Amino acid sequence: MVSRVDRVDPREIQSLQLYLNEYRQQAEIFSQQLGLLEDGRMEALAAIETLEALSGSPDSTVLLQIGGGVSVRARVPEPDRILVNIGSEVIVEKSSAAAQDYLKDRITEMEASAKKVAETLDRIRGQMNEIARRIDLAYQQAQAQAQVPPMAPITTLPSKKSRNEEED
Repeated sequence: MVSRVDRVDPREIQSLQLYLNEYRQQAEIFSQQLGLLEDGRMEALAAIETLEALSGSPDSTVLLQIGGGVSVRARVPEPDRILVNIGSEVIVEKSSAAAQDYLKDRITEMEASAKKVAETLDRIRGQMNEIARRIDLAYQQAQAQAQVPPMAPITTLPSKKSRNEEED
């Protein structure tokens, strides 16, 4: 028999569902951050590869994307003088080797950030799983309560003799 203490409070289920929705939103944000970090890492790796190729190229010709899926061949007059955006729209000139080192450092930072974001995402997913488990348990309890009909109190009353029995 289910006691009153075991009864499922619909407000608790609703509250758990709200928490689960909030965690889903947070997980989506962290997943997007992971994607952005990975995109940045891939872009930095591509830039390093291009700088290496540019240094080894005798004519210093590269494909320059100008937008809309259109590129032009461009000759780089000074392949060892690289302009690097270091943040907040600040651009500094560096040698090709220094620019590559800077990009490698950024990659290391992005990988560390991605690791922290992934750990946070794993914690959120663990909390989401726990909340989902609690919601499932509450629904199972609610179903069990709905299937068990309330029991009528059992009382023993003295039986009355029917009229036929009394006449005998």
